[in-house]
Amino acid sequence: MIDLIIYNARIYTQWPERPWAEAVAIQKGRIVAVGYDPEIRALATPRTRLIDARGQLALPGFTDSHIHLFDLARRRGQVSLYDAASLDDLAARVQTHASQLPPDAWVLGYGWNESNWPELRFPTRHDLDGVTGGRPAVIWRTDLHAAVANTEALRRAGIDATTPDPPSGVIDRDEIGQPTGVLRELAINLVRQAIPPMTEAQAAANLQAVARDLHALGIVAVHDQRMKDNAEEGPEALRLYQRLAANGELPLRISCNLEAAHLDMIIELGLQSGLGDEWVRFGHVKLFSDGSLGARTAWMLAPYENDPENRGMFLTPPEEMAALIQKAHRHGVAISVHAIGDRANRTVLDTFDEALAAGSDAPPLIPHRIEHVQAIHPEDQPRLARLGVTASVQPLHCTDDIPNTNRLWGDRGRNAYPFRNLLNVGAVLAFGSDAPVASPNPWRGIHAAVTRQRRDGSPAGGWHPEQRLSVEEAVRAYTIGPAIAIGQARQQGRLAPGYLSDLILVDQDIFVIHKDELPATQVLLTLLHGKIVHQA
Repeated sequence: MIDLIIYNARIYTQWPERPWAEAVAIQKGRIVAVGYDPEIRALATPRTRLIDARGQLALPGFTDSHIHLFDLARRRGQVSLYDAASLDDLAARVQTHASQLPPDAWVLGYGWNESNWPELRFPTRHDLDGVTGGRPAVIWRTDLHAAVANTEALRRAGIDATTPDPPSGVIDRDEIGQPTGVLRELAINLVRQAIPPMTEAQAAANLQAVARDLHALGIVAVHDQRMKDNAEEGPEALRLYQRLAANGELPLRISCNLEAAHLDMIIELGLQSGLGDEWVRFGHVKLFSDGSLGARTAWMLAPYENDPENRGMFLTPPEEMAALIQKAHRHGVAISVHAIGDRANRTVLDTFDEALAAGSDAPPLIPHRIEHVQAIHPEDQPRLARLGVTASVQPLHCTDDIPNTNRLWGDRGRNAYPFRNLLNVGAVLAFGSDAPVASPNPWRGIHAAVTRQRRDGSPAGGWHPEQRLSVEEAVRAYTIGPAIAIGQARQQGRLAPGYLSDLILVDQDIFVIHKDELPATQVLLTLLHGKIVHQA
């Protein structure tokens, strides 16, 4: 029996045999037929639900290929600082939030970006001490590669003038050697480990709330990324997802990765990347090669502009990273490597090259991938396609980072976010948001990819406009690209017979409207496994 038919739609199927259709028939969570209204409506029985799309555009449901889903759930209820326009504005928002908390609660927040402020400086512990009422506080920069803790949080973490920098981390200090509160890279974990953990019940409730927000944006699936050097996060997340799926309560399709600290156990147990079903899968093992542009820790071939002593830093020593990647490849485990700077990307590609050349009796069932591929030298760009490495990229980062890229990398900005070049050389693009680092809104992401402009229209003509994509290419990067990246191209990313019935209806035809209107796109209906999970 056909459970559901959507008709009178303009369906962009991405199915080569029939790229456009008017109607789709769904049974038991799968698409059974796609075609014209009369032929599909003829399949209906008295028990079939019919939905008139009223001529609206239908697309395959979107996948966010780089999202910190578990962390996003954990951060629900924290103070969001993305829109803080200055240091004073940040302090006022933190103070308002702190005043609503119990006296001993931690004040937690994220999203500040000093590059948009008149002050152009990081906050310090002194900025937070006066607005947090004696409570411990830590707020993360937008890229999550830097954070600032107040004096009480530093005290609880045991950080003082005598505390050494941890491996791959930096504790900023003032002129007399006292911590300023600014923590970079893995130094953040010194404070993070002092924060009380979230209960599983709270995590589940928060996850459902986050999923509702994602459904309203047209997102039905995610590739869940891990935080830096947080070995316990991956197992916690995977356990939660499996428990929810077993009860029929998982609100998204999730490919979950695990931190590299678990690689030996994964191999010992014989686990392979791609293990799972259409709801929960073990995807990749996550490594971090370097830091971020905003924290000035992205690993570069040449020094930062006006900072001749700084080429950034590696987070995983190259020889250690090479050993991990080679071991994983030999045992059928796919690797996902965070790489921002051009030296980081070159080093990672060198390592993948060596691992693939060495061969494997059981190569991974899904491709290795690089997360961000932010700055990559032109000589290295064709190597992603040659090595079959997925380019997991975030288009909103491109436009968000314009000021910092121009200021810190200068002319090398032409090699940043080279989406067109990567597509032209045959690399698979998988789009994501990096939320909570940036907004998970894919319509803003599509706008950024096709215009290379911010929502205010700057810069005129687009930033390095030669790297712009078409709307069709951007949609592919939110649908088929992610499916290829996790070995699911035969059942996700298209609206075709046999595919999972994940579909969205939107309020405007994104293929014909002016590009400036793309961010305003609203999702009218979201189907996940043939069930309505969002309806405007």
